[in-house]
Amino acid sequence: RSTLFPYTTLFRSRTGLLFFAGALAFAAIGSARGDTFFLRLATEALILGGLAVSTDILLGFAGLLSLGQALYFGLGAYASALVLKGVAPSFWLAVGASLGIGLIAGLAGGLIAARVRGVYFALITFGLAQVVAKVIYNTRELGASDGIIGIPIIDVPLGLVSVQADDPLGFFLVVLAIVALIYAALTYLAATPFGRLVSALRINQKRLPFLGWPVGPIKLGAFVVAAMIASLAGGLYPMLRGFVSPELLYFETSTNALIAVIIGGMGTLIGPLIGAFLLVFGKSIIGTFTEHHLIVIGALFMAAVIFFPQGIVGFVKSRLTAWDGRR
Repeated sequence: RSTLFPYTTLFRSRTGLLFFAGALAFAAIGSARGDTFFLRLATEALILGGLAVSTDILLGFAGLLSLGQALYFGLGAYASALVLKGVAPSFWLAVGASLGIGLIAGLAGGLIAARVRGVYFALITFGLAQVVAKVIYNTRELGASDGIIGIPIIDVPLGLVSVQADDPLGFFLVVLAIVALIYAALTYLAATPFGRLVSALRINQKRLPFLGWPVGPIKLGAFVVAAMIASLAGGLYPMLRGFVSPELLYFETSTNALIAVIIGGMGTLIGPLIGAFLLVFGKSIIGTFTEHHLIVIGALFMAAVIFFPQGIVGFVKSRLTAWDGRR
């Protein structure tokens, strides 16, 4: 065993802790400076990170390219908005509604998409998102093209204390805690027999039936888990922004999540969160210098794919492994 082996193991096991510790440090600095803009921008990055993690479950672990994760993100956002505005301004009720719609929609979409693989899987997920987005766009009861506005500011009850959604620091910490729970749960799930079977889909799904495991239920299970996480992330969006619109279900939302996964590192869980922060803050910072910021973002993305094909987390791990070999 090489001398650097413990350090590479430490890196793999502690990357998530380093990310969340860095997020807490960012929150402390932002609060001390009274910088509400960047705190709310970081909250948006965490929400996008939740969507990116759901994309990583399918792409990085199961080897399934989904071009329609925005469908479940948008449905979760609409479910949350409808509850908050039309039923009760309850955080937990809205979260429950988002998870419920994610479960139902994930089962419905998964039963269709799990029947195919490869490019057909990507096209079916894309088509499902486009159809539902167009339906919502033309439904007057859901605000049509204007979406749902005027969502009330809510309190987030946390036992003995509560946090208002318009408190930049407090709501950032709430979203950070939810993302941390998602990350911890998925890290545990990846080490279970089900998680290993999902990874086997990416390696060679044709061999699973020979080992006595049906491919369909495993693929459906991964799809439903990814849909529920995307819906949960979407359910937090109207609490932050105070509105929802059909644009949340558009292809651009799915591609933003996909870009975050590729930049951060597929199959790492923490990589998509890092990629989401880089994407959201990159757009904001570059956008202050030029209105053509998407061209710059596109060029940087192509450079990342060429020079860091394994993403940031994958690149750092490979450098540690190479250093270990030289030692």
